[in-house]
This record gives sequence, structure tokens and C-alpha cells, in this order.
Amino acid sequence: MSRMRRRKRWWLGGVAAALLALVACETSEVLVPVDGSGSVSPPRNLDVTYYAGAVLLTWDLPVRWDDEFFRIYGRRVTDSDFFLVADVTNCSDGACSYSDRNVVPNVTYEYYVASVDPRSGAEAPSAFSVEVFVPRPDPPPVPGEVEAIALDNAIFLRWNQASRAVDDFHFYRVYLEETDGGSFLLGETDSEGFLDLLVQNGATYRYFVTAVDRQGHESGGSFLTEATPRPDFRGELLYALEDRPSQAGFIFRESEDLDPVVSGTDPARHFHVEIDADGWWLVPGPGVQVHQDSWFTTSLRCGPAADAGCTDLRVAPLAGYGTQDMQLVPELSYVLRVPAQGGGWRYGVIRVSHVGFAQDGAIVIFDWAYQLQVGNPALSPVPDAPIFRE
Repeated sequence: MSRMRRRKRWWLGGVAAALLALVACETSEVLVPVDGSGSVSPPRNLDVTYYAGAVLLTWDLPVRWDDEFFRIYGRRVTDSDFFLVADVTNCSDGACSYSDRNVVPNVTYEYYVASVDPRSGAEAPSAFSVEVFVPRPDPPPVPGEVEAIALDNAIFLRWNQASRAVDDFHFYRVYLEETDGGSFLLGETDSEGFLDLLVQNGATYRYFVTAVDRQGHESGGSFLTEATPRPDFRGELLYALEDRPSQAGFIFRESEDLDPVVSGTDPARHFHVEIDADGWWLVPGPGVQVHQDSWFTTSLRCGPAADAGCTDLRVAPLAGYGTQDMQLVPELSYVLRVPAQGGGWRYGVIRVSHVGFAQDGAIVIFDWAYQLQVGNPALSPVPDAPIFRE
């Protein structure tokens, strides 16, 4: 809905000023400014707008400003008299403002501002009064299908376009739920996506999204969605144990500062790679289990700017693990679970991108991700998937 407002010019010379003074005397509840001395300069460039349930008035200091303060006067256009709304005693860099939230929908209001001499009480009103219509709040639809995708030290949020069903849709607000049950505004975006880079691997974060129209009306919040960021690495290379045993083992690491490639005989390895006449094989390390199924995927994870047909593996199965070797095939993802110190499991996933031979031996190239939170199978949460809570 477009802004509706109208300006009216004040004529305060001679008889008009006397009539205003008479009205002020006859009606004690109504305060009408009177420029008694002529020494006070009026405020300039009054502008009145509506936004987000409030009327915002802005104006500039008078040309000859001498520490005067200002009085805001307003009324419903159906009323006969103006009432004092507020006093404003400070401005910033020559620009003044006041927000009137004591308004009701479907009503047109009229405002003006007067400069007031703190010594004599003389007032000089703005040259115009301004009308503004306060509409009935009608926010956009609540964003739906909000999804949090766990990345490495980041979380990508995305949702559907349901809020764009209204013509005056403007933008979205993304909120983080705080531990005390409150919420914190993370930011605003005009697209159906938001990347939160202020997160740490291994911690769980919960979000909701609202939609805002061009008049500042904000929808209710979407359902909460949560994610736990985790290390996410690409292009890891291992050799087969038979060719280069010193670079055949792998450990899921919690930090980029630690090399995940270890000896194929390292007792701390999570797996190593072997080769025989039938192909390349993932061999679990001591105490580690690998799921006996593998999954076709087009990417380790489908995050920002992913293709429409992107397919990834986002939740680790809770059962179906064993210690058998698994044949490694390109474009398949494999899930391992690693015993955690103190009990429980941590889940990791690898996606094989290439198997073949280099000049010095058989190799496997893969991407991988590792969930730092013990017991959490969420490699990257999806709608309707069970959400782990400690």
C-alpha cells in the first residue's frame, strides 16, 4: 500500500495567531503553539512517514537555531484540535526525528512540529502540517521449508518462496535462537538463502526466519531449524597400502592444522586403502565401523550455489555397521562411525571422486566431513529428519 499523506500550510500572521490563542484558552486539553515574540525560527523540511506500526517524523533544525527544543503536535483528521504528542530536546547532526507508536490502524493522522524558546516559551510552528495514513498490519506469509545445512565453520540456511506470494514483499530477517530462549537478529536478505559464518564446528545452532513487507510489517517466525557445523575437506588423496604404506592411512581430524593422512599401519587410523585384482578397498581401523551400504551422490554436500539436481548424504544411519572391507567406487559416499573418548560414536562420511593410478602407485581421491558432536548423526540436516539433542 502506497504512503498517503497531505501537507497543509500554516498562516500565523495577525488575526490567525490571535484566533489560535483564543482556542488555546477555551480548551485546556488542547495545546496550540503561539509565536508570541517572532524571535523563534520554525523547524524546516518536516516529513512524516509510516513504517512498521509507527509514524516517523523527521525535520531539520531552524536556520537561526538557538538551543530551542521542539514540540510534536498531532491529531486524527476527524478531530478538531491538535494535542501535544511529545517534546524533543536533542537532535543529531542537524537532523531531528521522533517515532510515534501510539497510533491505531485504518486512521489518518496529521502532525506538525514547533520550535520552542526555553526562556520565553515562544513557539514557531513548521510551515506545513502533514497527514499520514496508518494501514492495518498485513504481513507476508511465514517462510516455509526452512533448512539449515551444516558446513565447515559455517551454516547455510535456505527456504521456499512462499512469502513472495504478496506484491509488497520486501525482504527476510534471519534470527538465531539464544540459550535463554530469546532471539538475536543475525541479518537481513532479499533472497531465499543466508550464510552464517559466525559459528564454530561442533556446536549446535538454531534459527528461524521472518518476512517483511515494504511497510515494515513482519510475519511470524518460521519453525526452528538447527545444524551443527563440522570439518569438511575436499580433494584428499591416499595411496594403496601395497604401494606407499606411509600415505595409505586416514584419520578424521577436528582441525585443519592436523594432517589427516597417516601411515596405513598407524594404530590410531580410522581406515586405510588397499588394492587387489577386484579393485580399491576401504579397510576400517581398530574399533572403527563402516556402514555396509554405500550411496550414490553428486556432491559431498549441497550448499550455496549447488545445482538443482545436487544429491548428497546428510544423515548417518544409526544401524547397519560392521568391520567388513568396502569396495571404493567413484560417486559413492561411505559412512563410518568412530568410537569417541568416554563412550558413544562420532560419524564421518567420505565421497570418492576418483580411483586410479599415479606414477608411484594406486590412489584414491575423496572429499570428507566429520561430525564433532558425539552421538549426532547429522552430517547435514534435512527437513523431517530426526534432530539430535543432547
